[in-house]
Amino acid sequence: MLGVFKNGLVSPPKELNSPNPNQSTNQSPLEAFLSSHQNNASSISLGNDASLAFAHSSKTLLATQRLFSSVDDIYCIFLGNLNNLCALNKQYGLSKGTNESMFVIQAYKTLRDRGPYPAHSVLKDLEGSFGFVVFDSKAKTVFISLGNDGRVTLFWGIAADGSVVISDNLEVIKSACSKSFAPFPTGCLYHTGGELINFEHPKHKMKAIARVDSEGAMCGSTFKVDLFAKTKSMPRVGSHANWAWSQEA
Repeated sequence: MLGVFKNGLVSPPKELNSPNPNQSTNQSPLEAFLSSHQNNASSISLGNDASLAFAHSSKTLLATQRLFSSVDDIYCIFLGNLNNLCALNKQYGLSKGTNESMFVIQAYKTLRDRGPYPAHSVLKDLEGSFGFVVFDSKAKTVFISLGNDGRVTLFWGIAADGSVVISDNLEVIKSACSKSFAPFPTGCLYHTGGELINFEHPKHKMKAIARVDSEGAMCGSTFKVDLFAKTKSMPRVGSHANWAWSQEA
């Protein structure tokens, strides 16, 4: 899975930037991803804002499920499985055949249009191993989340041109972002215009932890929940869209 978002569309934590300057490569992140999944990947470019790509699911029993869906200019790449998908589809009034990526789009639309539902409360209802990226091309909004069991892994980083790259392919991230990358923290969500939040502990801040590679070079920081520092809850005023991102329980 790969998402590349132009500089300014996503504003990740500043600690994701390594003090070592990024070195540009001859290949773009999209080119690197496609070449690493020869004849087994699909991609889409959405103007100058974003590029998305995913490798098709392997037929082996132990392979991670990979799904891509698009509805009303909202795009979702989903990795993993939701164990309670049937119950979630029923709760949201969706058909039994709705897969995980289609469900995530519907959940995102509910957060966007019908609040007040804090995003973390919706994610806490998801049971299983998952990671996903949603891009709303009309609203210019990115939504990223990763389950807390660690079975699905994602990485995010900042490329030489300032674009934000997220992928499950570590080699593509290293190639695109040099030292300015880190694992995306488990049990967390990030969305455009907001902060990195742990959906199990939404009232607590995330703490950056410096990371050094095997060569002793400073890399992008990892992030963990700071149980001793709480966030300031957003006031429940304004549009439903604003309510959807409230950190109140």
